[in-house]
This record gives sequence, structure tokens and C-alpha cells, in this order.
Amino acid sequence: MTTPDLPTVSRLAADVLDEVESAVVGKRAALSFVLSAVLAGGHVLLEDFPGLGKTLAARSFAQTLGLDFTRAQFTPDLLPADLTGSFIYNQRTTEFEFRPGPLFTGLLLADEINRTPPKTQAALLEAMQEGQVTVEGTTFPLTRPFHVLATANPVEYEGTYPLPEAQLDRFLMRVSFGYPTPAQELDVLQRRMQRQREEQTLRPVVDAERLLGMQTAIEAVTVNEGIARYCVALAGATRGHQHVLVGSSPRGSLALMLTARSHAVIGGRDYVTPEDVKAVAPSVLAHRITVKPELWMSAVSGRTVVDSVLSSTPTPAARELNPAS
Repeated sequence: MTTPDLPTVSRLAADVLDEVESAVVGKRAALSFVLSAVLAGGHVLLEDFPGLGKTLAARSFAQTLGLDFTRAQFTPDLLPADLTGSFIYNQRTTEFEFRPGPLFTGLLLADEINRTPPKTQAALLEAMQEGQVTVEGTTFPLTRPFHVLATANPVEYEGTYPLPEAQLDRFLMRVSFGYPTPAQELDVLQRRMQRQREEQTLRPVVDAERLLGMQTAIEAVTVNEGIARYCVALAGATRGHQHVLVGSSPRGSLALMLTARSHAVIGGRDYVTPEDVKAVAPSVLAHRITVKPELWMSAVSGRTVVDSVLSSTPTPAARELNPAS
């Protein structure tokens, strides 16, 4: 595996976003957050209304990143073995052989993850955190890179199983695309008429090995101590907020730093600024916050808490970011 320099990573990231945006129209900012999470080695929860391009985005990233792609439709009758795989008796050899499930891929689309029971949701935890699955006492490592893009519908809750806080915390970021503008929606229609077919095929910009090299290169991004303290201050401020029952754990401050590094490289820099942290903070922290029960029917949400924390937490001064100046 060859590790590219950071300018090369920035150029490749821009090429990936350009290619994906040819399919997912007008969502550059949201797509850059998804790519930031992938470059940081994490997983993403795509939570939005139906028909806004979540599945298309996942498939597009798999194609442009050169990853094997598997889609698992999460339904109430889905079993853990349907994800991990299971041992099958081979009558010819008279032995049990392991048949891998859809988790053995480069990018897994966990479609409508909140429609399957908790036991099956939990089957993802070991794979997402440890990069392996255990079936009947035997552990099988997953290929690298391995990323999960899970989708969830935030409106229709009948027959769903909301993800517990501990499992939400496993997702590095939660991203929403939102409705397109009229001009963007018209562009979608026009591109479909020009294409004269439903499916879209994107060119691979990198391959799995190149992506691993890009992820390794991100580790060289400079994070000043002032930036690290800022990440800690933001996560800590969520714990003492008046509307919060449970705030972000230290995993949240770590996720802030990791995704801010990727965001900086996508922006063409080899160092993190406070603006990078602010940009990724809502997608990193909002799903790690539990609002007090008495406020569930109000306009208060994890996102509003993060907005409040961002406005009330002092941004590091220039002298904190560069003590030598």
C-alpha cells in the first residue's frame, strides 16, 4: 500500500465528490461530510425522508471509491445470520462450511436500519467497531476498508425499532441531504431524460488499496492543541446544557477531531481550523445527545443543542492556535 501525500489526497477527494455529484445533484456539502467520515475510517447514518438520494449516494460512493458494494434491506424478519453469514452443511464433503453474509464487502448499505429488531441491529456492532464477525464461536475478519452507510426514515415510526444511544454512538456522523431546490430538482429531471435509462454508472476514481492509503495519509494532518481543546470544550458543553439529559461522550470529541481532519484535507489544507470543527459538529454531535423527555414534543433537538453550544463556546484565538506568534 502506497500512502499519497496530502495534496494528492485533496485532489482525489475532489474528483470523488465531482463524480458522485454527477449522480446526487446539488448536495456537495452533505456528500463531503459522508466522504469525511469514510476518510476518517468511520460509518455514516443517512437519516432523511424517502426519495432524497440516500441509496443512490451509497451506491455512487461505492463505485467511485472502487469498493465492493452490498445492499441489505433491513426488515422485521431479518436475522443476525442473514448479515453475518452461517455454517452450511456440505453433503459432498460431509463438513460444515462458512458461507459469508453481506457484511463481507467493502461498503454495506444497511437500508432502513430502524425496521429490523434490536438483535439484528446489534449484529452490526462487532463488525462496525472491531472489523470482524463471530459466528458459532469462530471469528472471521472483514476485508479492509469496510464501511457501513445506514439509512433511516425520521418520520414514519410505526413498526420500527429506534436505534439505542449506544449504537447511534457507533456512527461517526449522521448526515441529512434535505429537499433539493426547484432548480436542482429540474436538473435531476433533465439528466434523467438525457440519460434515457434509470441506472447510473460512475467511473472509479480510486480503488480499495488507494482508499486505504488516503486514510493513512489523513493521520499526517496537523491538529493544534488549541483545536483539540476546542473539540473537548464543545463535547463537554453538551453535557451541561440545560436541555440535555445525556450529552456527548469523549467518543464525540474524538470524532470531532477525526472528521475535522478529513474535512480540512477535502478543503485543500493540511491543518485543521476552528471552521472545520464547526462545519462537522452538527453531524458529529447531534445524534450523541439525548434531550430531556419533557422537551420531546418541543422544537428542541440534538441539532438545536449543538447550534447553541457552537454559539456559546469561545472559538480559539489565533495565539492559541499558533503560540509562537
